[in-house]
Amino acid sequence: MEITPKGLAALTGGSVEGDENAVITGFAKIEDAKQGDLSFIANPKYAHYIHTTHATAVLVGKDFIADGEVAATLIKVDDPYATLAQLLRMVEDMKPKPAGVEQPVYVSEGVELPEGIYLGAFAYVGKNVKLGRNVKIYPQAYIGDGVTVGDDTVIRAGVKIYEGCCIGARCIIHSGAVIGADGFGFAPKDGHFEKIPQTGVVVIEDDVEVGANTAIDRATFGQTTIGRGTKLDNLIQVAHNVTIGCNNVFASQTGIAGSTKIGNGNMVGGQCGFAGHITVGDFNEFGAQSGIPNHVGDRMRLIGYPAIDARQFAKNQVYIKNLGKLFSEQRNNK
Repeated sequence: MEITPKGLAALTGGSVEGDENAVITGFAKIEDAKQGDLSFIANPKYAHYIHTTHATAVLVGKDFIADGEVAATLIKVDDPYATLAQLLRMVEDMKPKPAGVEQPVYVSEGVELPEGIYLGAFAYVGKNVKLGRNVKIYPQAYIGDGVTVGDDTVIRAGVKIYEGCCIGARCIIHSGAVIGADGFGFAPKDGHFEKIPQTGVVVIEDDVEVGANTAIDRATFGQTTIGRGTKLDNLIQVAHNVTIGCNNVFASQTGIAGSTKIGNGNMVGGQCGFAGHITVGDFNEFGAQSGIPNHVGDRMRLIGYPAIDARQFAKNQVYIKNLGKLFSEQRNNK
């Protein structure tokens, strides 16, 4: 990669303050950048680095005003973080993509391999699998019988997709993820637990990303659903018959118990836990380690266990911090 601030501004609809013909060859965090690097400021707490960074150019907001002299060239854009993501995608798209069928692989008889397919060594493709165009299946992945994979989806090394599951277009399934394992269904009988067969499937819609070592269980009957555009971090558990809507983001180690329904546009911090058989609405924010035992409406900011309004949680923390002092004062007043 080699480009100038002038060229970047033309690509991103930005404007340049400084040397528009400087040469940019890479990306870096603003505190670690060196000559030739492009960096960015999206969070005001990093703004002071603009005076010490060695970056050649820095993406900033259009309303950014430095409180002193700046050596780096500034590229002013509407949204520095979104612009950085756009540029990183462009660089990623320029990288060569694997293609063809490595050996050894196993492809069941009758499975069609469409244009642009990549099958890495030791991949397994079961009976009646349907693969879209430009699907990339990396080494040691397992695609069970009757699975459907949409166009341009990437299935990384070691992914296991059980029989009958459906993966949409432009999805990314990272290494170690397991899609369609049995849900945790057992019925107590005569002092032991008897397994309930899990006869449903998992349906993952278009543009979903599933992190490494995440598990999405198949439904007891019907389907477990991950809606279009939702992003799951690493080490997440989605239980049987869960329904997740569109464009949600879930951070690492979140667990969602069976038959819970989550709407659209929610933002979930790490290590959150959702009880089973509850309904969560749209556009909520859940702080890290929140426990959600009951139904939740729309557009709420919750944290804690049980999760409560974030402002009330902050007030409660102040009260708890002062409990020792209050008890001491009470004892002294007796």
